[in-house]
Amino acid sequence: MLPHHLELLSPARDADIGIEAVNHGADAVYIGGPSFGARTSADNSVKEIARLAKYAHRFGSRIFVTMNTILRDDELEPARKLAWQLFDAGVDALIIQDMGLLEIDLPPIQLHASTQTDIRTPEKARFLQDAGLSQIVLARELTLQQIAAIRAATDPERCTLEFFVHGALCVAYSGQCFISHAHTGRSANRGDCSQACRLPYEVKDSQGRIVAHDKHVLSMKDNNQSDNLRALIDAGARSFKIEGRYKDMGYVKNITAHYRVLLDEILEDRQSSANPLARSSSGTCTLHFQPDPDQNFNREFTDYFVQGRKEDIGAFDTPKNPGRPIGYVTQVGPNFVELETDDPATVIHNGDGLCYLDLQKELTGLQINRAERLPAPNRWRVYPKDAIETLKDLRKNTVVNRNRDMDWVRSLEKKSAERRIGAWLQLDETPQGLSLTATDEDGHCATATLPCTLERAKDAAQAQSKLREALARLGDTIFEPIDVTLNLSQPWFVPASLLNPLRREAMEKLEAARAAAWQRLPRAQPVQPPAPYPEDTLTYLANVFNHKARDFYAKHGVKVIAAAYESQEEPGEVSLMITKHCVRFSLSLCPKQAKGVTGVQGTVRAEPMQLIHGDEKLTLRFDCKPCEMHVVGKMKPAVLKAGQISPLKFYRTRPLVGA
Repeated sequence: MLPHHLELLSPARDADIGIEAVNHGADAVYIGGPSFGARTSADNSVKEIARLAKYAHRFGSRIFVTMNTILRDDELEPARKLAWQLFDAGVDALIIQDMGLLEIDLPPIQLHASTQTDIRTPEKARFLQDAGLSQIVLARELTLQQIAAIRAATDPERCTLEFFVHGALCVAYSGQCFISHAHTGRSANRGDCSQACRLPYEVKDSQGRIVAHDKHVLSMKDNNQSDNLRALIDAGARSFKIEGRYKDMGYVKNITAHYRVLLDEILEDRQSSANPLARSSSGTCTLHFQPDPDQNFNREFTDYFVQGRKEDIGAFDTPKNPGRPIGYVTQVGPNFVELETDDPATVIHNGDGLCYLDLQKELTGLQINRAERLPAPNRWRVYPKDAIETLKDLRKNTVVNRNRDMDWVRSLEKKSAERRIGAWLQLDETPQGLSLTATDEDGHCATATLPCTLERAKDAAQAQSKLREALARLGDTIFEPIDVTLNLSQPWFVPASLLNPLRREAMEKLEAARAAAWQRLPRAQPVQPPAPYPEDTLTYLANVFNHKARDFYAKHGVKVIAAAYESQEEPGEVSLMITKHCVRFSLSLCPKQAKGVTGVQGTVRAEPMQLIHGDEKLTLRFDCKPCEMHVVGKMKPAVLKAGQISPLKFYRTRPLVGA
């Protein structure tokens, strides 16, 4: 991707969702293949991915396939074969975490660094660029200043910076969370996270006092960088990634369209600047709805750390979708609930999802079977799907939110967008009859000819108008007319039976010309001699799970290499999760917050805390210098008893000189 191009990168659970992502404005789509895709329930066949790639390439959009799990030695060969199959299917890039893939016979396909590679520093980013990664997704925890520092340390001609702009947030640095494997044997780095971060915990301080009870203190609000796009562009980001390979069609349509509108506004504004920006794919999207991120599942929104640390980033009360307030309860009947809405324009529909907080601040759902408007203003009677007595703490004056609007859901089940590529049409007179030349907005060109005997038109003005009108009817093609030019010696009458096949042939040839011009993204070559890795020692945090990955790091100067946590060589207490989020800070118990506060300064210390969920106990340790939190624990006996998945023997101590 060129340095001045912007890329909107959308997720797809399957090919049909990917096609709609393209229709709604995605410049690129990322999707999981049949295996190794870091999402256990989002696999797709190579055939389906080929179908998606063929469709996306019509608009110059790209398809990236996730192969971003860490791999055992016995999985390297299947991964190699899959990479070649995906290459043959027309995939544009592979998104990888395991550096062992760089040491095997991959096809000449572009490689991107997954979020699990944990890119937080200019040194790490520069290394991955020099190792041959053409696009790198930065840690979601970075500030604008940190992103700019990474851009300054890398080459925009060789490496594109990608940044998550929307969707669910993992509380841990990506690739640095091992709590799922420790407790269940299910590895997040292998696509099977048990989501311990969404559980409620009791928080105790170092003296055993309860600081928080049944709070989801590791659950973050959802990411939303809508207001920061211009600043992110200025900092050097060029690919804007939407999270959500588990999300449904409606989510992908809506959120893709939302960011397409925002990015197009920025592109329009900066056309006259000294360094104008451009889209990285072709065409214009026409939307049949108004995008609204609040309509999809979300845990409320945060822009996380982009503008610096903030207190209100956690979804501590519930990891569910709280929706938006619409009114309050006026009466609870034997099988119905009456509501007064805040806005007279609010309409409640059959099938809507409502919710409210009970007295324990837990979110309780209220799915509606039937809704009736009452004669009084703003009043509704709704009949819930569940019995009234099961709706805990529902009473008069309870504030009610709507977290599913069936009218909105149904609107996105229909055709909600179309994408067209602009084309100029020129009809020329030839000695044999007529020719029609079509040129698209990217400069591709095609000509169709029509041998015929031309007949003088009886009504010159009407003939010209009808010719233009007939040629502009591009119908179900991917093109729309920008302008129609008639280069004729005089107005001719051309019957539709001749003109329609001419137009169809020209459009088919133009699309064929676009397909013939499609080029693969170039595979970056690693620098020689191999760039040294920023450190000479790797712990389990580096996720080295096979011998090819070990060889990669050894080649790049690493002397001590520990095996990945999944190898089960770390039975004692270790950091199971490393986060920028700090529970102390969120509970106003940070020593930095107390600094300068009379009567408090010096009394608050970053002592460890304890997280308790049922029988699970975890320790929170606070590293104040980098402002990070470590969730410390150890592997459960049952997981250890299951044995090593893949016995590994790497360097655990520094080898002797000359050994």
